Amino acid sequence: MDKDGVARIAAKQIYILPTRIGMLYGTTVIVMLLGSLNYQNNIGLLFAFFMASVGLVAMHHCWYNLLGLAISMRSGPAVFDGDAALFEVTLSNERAGSRYDLRLSGGLDASTPVYLDAHDQRGISFAQPTSRRGLLWLKDIEIETRHPMHLFRAWCYARGQASVLVYPRPAVAAPPPVTNSGDTHRPAARTGDGADDYIGNREYRRGDSTRHLDWKAFARERGLVVKQFGGDDGVEVWIDWTALRTPDPEERIRLLTRQVLDADAANLRFGMRLPGIEIGLAGGPDQMQRCLRELALFNDGQTEPAPH
Repeated sequence: MDKDGVARIAAKQIYILPTRIGMLYGTTVIVMLLGSLNYQNNIGLLFAFFMASVGLVAMHHCWYNLLGLAISMRSGPAVFDGDAALFEVTLSNERAGSRYDLRLSGGLDASTPVYLDAHDQRGISFAQPTSRRGLLWLKDIEIETRHPMHLFRAWCYARGQASVLVYPRPAVAAPPPVTNSGDTHRPAARTGDGADDYIGNREYRRGDSTRHLDWKAFARERGLVVKQFGGDDGVEVWIDWTALRTPDPEERIRLLTRQVLDADAANLRFGMRLPGIEIGLAGGPDQMQRCLRELALFNDGQTEPAPH
């Protein structure tokens, strides 16, 4: 990769092999050549050498179609574990001639052929699966071409420094967060269905008013849950690692992720406490993303190393 963050394909980085069509084409040329030599058929020899020349020219153009191609990679937005991580790959043609039938391999979606005119560039969305929280680094991507005639397949690999932050997969449901800070004493919150301030969800009980059902949670197949509210205007919601009794650390992180999302959906001011980390009380999307980032990178246990 160059200093400008762009990878340019050099001659020694390109691999090339005949395709199945190319193997059949080459076999046909050899059979024609042997038959023409056996029967001393000059027309057959001429046609066999002509086909061999076409094959050699096709091989050169296939290799040349990748030579000097400039590739840059950019990180995509953060996603939750299990969702597809999106990177943006830009192919740039820095020469006067056109490039044909360029494809990216290794992504979740089948790549469509890309045509680049002279001094043109094209951005392509490249999706990678996620299976763990933390930073997902874009591994080597494969660029291939079979232009012209699909007789040969030329390919190369490009490596970048792009990454996507993968948030933990939220639990389906989580217990209500702690409503009193451990540092300052506040009166206990008066919980109920008709009070003012949201303090968390609980499971639906027969006889609960349908006005306080969390329909968004029901639409996400989390079952029937009821929003709880407290009447104390000084209630501060804390999302606390020690308040959960789940022995599995990853399950605890999933529960904390659910609490963060629920608190943000209710427009609450909330803080978060993890072992060795404390995020003060605040509200809004920035606070939610700050907490989710800390949960994603907590302990660095699920973070893949950056490529060298």
